[in-house]
Amino acid sequence: MNTIPSTFDVIVVGGGLAGLSSAIHLSRQQLNVLVIEKNSYPKHKVCGEYISNEVLPYFNYLGIDVFALGAKKIDKFQLSTTKNKLISTSLPLGGFGISRFCLDHALEQKAIDSDVSLIQDTVDDVRFNNEQFTVVTKNQKQLKSKFVIGAYGKRSNLDVKLNRQFIKTKSPYLAVKTHVKGSFPNDMVALHNFEGGYCGVSKVEGDKINLCYITNFESFKAFKNIEEFQEKVIFKNTYLKQVFKTTIPLFEQPLTISQISFDHKKPIENHIIMCGDTATLIHPLCGNGMSMAIRSAQIASTLIVKFFNSEITSRDALEKQYLREWNTTFKSRLKVGRIVANLFNRPHLSEFLMKGLQWFPGILPQIIKRTHGKLMQIE
Repeated sequence: MNTIPSTFDVIVVGGGLAGLSSAIHLSRQQLNVLVIEKNSYPKHKVCGEYISNEVLPYFNYLGIDVFALGAKKIDKFQLSTTKNKLISTSLPLGGFGISRFCLDHALEQKAIDSDVSLIQDTVDDVRFNNEQFTVVTKNQKQLKSKFVIGAYGKRSNLDVKLNRQFIKTKSPYLAVKTHVKGSFPNDMVALHNFEGGYCGVSKVEGDKINLCYITNFESFKAFKNIEEFQEKVIFKNTYLKQVFKTTIPLFEQPLTISQISFDHKKPIENHIIMCGDTATLIHPLCGNGMSMAIRSAQIASTLIVKFFNSEITSRDALEKQYLREWNTTFKSRLKVGRIVANLFNRPHLSEFLMKGLQWFPGILPQIIKRTHGKLMQIE
């Protein structure tokens, strides 16, 4: 077994999409990188599992062929309201469906092949002093690096340690995800609204259908279990009822996650460069959080490489550039995401909006464009 050194150029806290993508990128540029991930691979995660094609050039750069992994090409979109009004359109850029179980595992293998060091552990603390980080883990490791990337997901005890503002407010949202087997178009992602939430439906590799919904916990807790909630709330949307009732569950139990926060987060905290859900979380109604995680990893990694190549001369300059690029790339789409989510959380207003979209079908693709970015440029 190889001995893990104690000092690295970059330590990545969290080995999901953002963390592994950044680690592969940095290692390809001959930087010494460590990823600390608390879970073992492969693992299912609560996630919509649809990704915009904007990330394909970057995946090609990293050496990941999602279609060789079985990803489904998706270019159609369906949207329904709580009153079962349905509208369909094409996706301007298109995307693909692939499970986190499959994609994270492929990224892990690519990271290992790229000489990234990986350890399974939990980070208890990150300290910054004299231009150096000290990362302290649960297994009492003390590791040092020039940079730390935070890519540990939606919320963590580390957020409490860092005194991040969003963690102080209890979030009302709960998400549930499962895979099922049955009939659903390979080339479509659907978003069906129900009272208090919405559910995404799309195919992933192996002809599995991913069902992932988010709801307000106040709505959910009025029922004794997930099954009763689905029967009495979700199935009022006839499109969702059709999918759930005519398919076969592949999980023994659905996966759940609570305390999902859409509050503002700072992309840099205590000099840690935050990526993916650690930096921000777009409303699932806009269905593009996975590609945003990958895009943020590319931004952070490119700037860190420039720092080590002396193209960026100080940490301060790097952090300011990251904030500029992060805001340029994500601020507008996050704003659109919040507006769209707020509108569809009001049933009467959403019904009116659907009529408008049916009268002017060209509007919906324009909204989608504002949340799905452009093809990533690789430097």
